[in-house]
Amino acid sequence: MTQAHAPREGDHEHGHHQQRGADSGQAEILDLDAEVLAEHIAAITKWLPLKSGPRQIVDLASGTGAGTFALLERFPEAHVIAVDASHGHLQRLREKACARGVGEHVRTVQADLDDATWPDLGTPDLVWASASMHHMADPDHALRTVRDLLAPDGLFAVVELAGFPRFLPENAPADRPGLEDRVHAATDRFHAEHVPHRGADWGPLLNAAGFAVAGELAIAVDIDGSRDAAIGRYALGALQRIRGAAAAELAAEDLTALDRLLDTSSPHSILRRDDLAVRTERTVWAAHRN
Repeated sequence: MTQAHAPREGDHEHGHHQQRGADSGQAEILDLDAEVLAEHIAAITKWLPLKSGPRQIVDLASGTGAGTFALLERFPEAHVIAVDASHGHLQRLREKACARGVGEHVRTVQADLDDATWPDLGTPDLVWASASMHHMADPDHALRTVRDLLAPDGLFAVVELAGFPRFLPENAPADRPGLEDRVHAATDRFHAEHVPHRGADWGPLLNAAGFAVAGELAIAVDIDGSRDAAIGRYALGALQRIRGAAAAELAAEDLTALDRLLDTSSPHSILRRDDLAVRTERTVWAAHRN
């Protein structure tokens, strides 16, 4: 929800994550998202239809750096400007950069991308926006701004999630089968009102803003929970975030069942389940400026 691709409060998430402060719980979810979905992020960076290796990259709404570090692994000679509204997220990103020995390749810029005027981000060869464009108050303005700052042969990569990841089997939990579907339905109604560009087809929007779409990629994510111990913690943190948006719409029995899953001291805690998975889809649009 991004990157930060991770689930974000109020967007199952949302109010605009650009406007929230340094929330350590959200930062942990962003880190877990990067860990659990690392292979899929790497696959996207390898697919990007670049004309040459980028030297200057901008990561819009970078969160704690999932995209930044995936891009630096793919393009180790590049320099990345990571932009986010959260001081805490950027501080965490800087600490990671130093720990990974790439501190000299990363510069952080704190900025609200809903502002009419963006800070000077240079002339990047690649702009990366993962799970962030649909949060913009004025996406058309953001798209035009990206087009204007890109180098002539530059590429803009928009990565979006097809909704919130699923973790539980369809027949779970035993006392309220299909609970996760109903939670998603509740948050979909929330998002329709508060995040209207969630799920948008960015191809026509990119074309209208002066880009030529060079490619579109859909990636299905289906990771067995037994592969990674982090998936239980990812599911717990993500469902804790989604609860706020879903609670008002859920039946009392569903809310009780959800709270049992979120109670780490309960024998029904999601951390105790051995049948979890991460299932979602990502779509990537890659576009050159016309």
